[in-house]
Amino acid sequence: MRTILLLLCAWLYAAPCLAETTTLDLPSIGDSTGSIFSPEYERRLGQAFLNHVRKQADIIDDPEIETYAQSVGYRLVANSDNNTQAFTFFVINDPLINAFAAPGGIVGLNAGTIINAGSESELAGVVAHEIAHVTQKHMARSAEMQSKLSLPLMAALLGAILIATQNPDAGMAAITAVQGGAAQAQINFTRHNEEEADRVGMQLLERANFDPQGMPGFFEKLQKNSRYFAQAPEFLRSHPLTTRRIADSQARVAAIPRKDKYDESAAFALIRAKLLVQGFRKPDDAVNHFRDKLAQVENVDPDGVLRYGLALALLEDKQYDGARELLNGLLAERRENVSFLLAAAEVEVRQNRFAEAIKIYERAEKLYPDYRPLVLNFSRTLLQARQPERARDLLKKYGKYAEPDLTYYDYLTRAEAESGNPVEAGMANAEYYFLSGETRVAIERLRYIITQERPPPDYYQQERIRARLAYFEQELQIEIDLKLTER
Repeated sequence: MRTILLLLCAWLYAAPCLAETTTLDLPSIGDSTGSIFSPEYERRLGQAFLNHVRKQADIIDDPEIETYAQSVGYRLVANSDNNTQAFTFFVINDPLINAFAAPGGIVGLNAGTIINAGSESELAGVVAHEIAHVTQKHMARSAEMQSKLSLPLMAALLGAILIATQNPDAGMAAITAVQGGAAQAQINFTRHNEEEADRVGMQLLERANFDPQGMPGFFEKLQKNSRYFAQAPEFLRSHPLTTRRIADSQARVAAIPRKDKYDESAAFALIRAKLLVQGFRKPDDAVNHFRDKLAQVENVDPDGVLRYGLALALLEDKQYDGARELLNGLLAERRENVSFLLAAAEVEVRQNRFAEAIKIYERAEKLYPDYRPLVLNFSRTLLQARQPERARDLLKKYGKYAEPDLTYYDYLTRAEAESGNPVEAGMANAEYYFLSGETRVAIERLRYIITQERPPPDYYQQERIRARLAYFEQELQIEIDLKLTER
């Protein structure tokens, strides 16, 4: 699948795409390229891309990290002139600095991007840049440009793909050779895209009340640090920086009146600390790292970030008493901090002290009843504590007001099954497969419930199943028509 996707990218664009984790240049909505790919095709291609990434990359499934990435992304999207585009933001467990956009508003960040950002505004600068690639229809424009390639070049690319079906390595070599002639023709176009993404991205930063200096500041840091490495960070190779480009961005910042204060959340430093802990191969190395940092500041940690990082490191190193003591101290200072509460509950969960964990979750639920990380972590703990009915009720209550996702349906499937509701479990499982891009499997699951499940679904369940079946079958037909799946 990975090879096929690489070949598809090469065929369409005659320039490296997924191989260097750069922006996939596919069309967007509302310009002259609409005839190449429809908006529906782009949306579904984006979903297919995301499903592929889920299978091939180590996407971080920590609800707190996921939700944070979404919050930064949608805060920027809300301030865009084109905010009707749906976006999905996620973090890949990779220490390298990189970010990329794909069809359908898919934006991925490597964990290294967050870890190496010096502030939330620097992180937001990277995210804003990727959002701008989508909202400015750079994917569509690039596809339009590629449609003007000569027939011999397109034939050569198709030939390379044919070779690759027999010999992937030879096919990729052939594609690389063909790409060489077309790559130079794209340079000026790509430079314009990058400059426009910088300009629009900086506007998003200003409107969202992030510090616009965050974008050039992070780019300068990347360029400076790359001098000390044999190979530049991935982001620099897929988003080339020049002195002129940085100077232009600095000039734009200078033209924007400075504010006394910018809106940066305290969550950034906590999420960064969490990712740092996860980035160490050995938990005791993380413990030593945060202890050294605390020693350097003589244990002066007013925001609690270093102690929080140390607590998480101790948790991973199974030093539960030390982690609990640190978190109790942090909660004494900030008793409503949701990150501290979630971490404190996790300490108890790791020791199978479910009653104590549930008390902490109940306390947090009163403060943040609809907070996704809390709902999902609480539900998981209730399932571990053999309280599936309570987990089911918590999830269903949340699902009435929030958009369910894969983790939600994963937990709901288990909660319904363990509560003795096989029909409801099967329906939740079908929704899980549908969101995973496995539409056929979702249809088969629902058909099995209708024809084979014992006891059979009642009248109301049958009506719900038939409605979802009709919808899934319609979706599958669209996928077939768009040649995203076989008949």
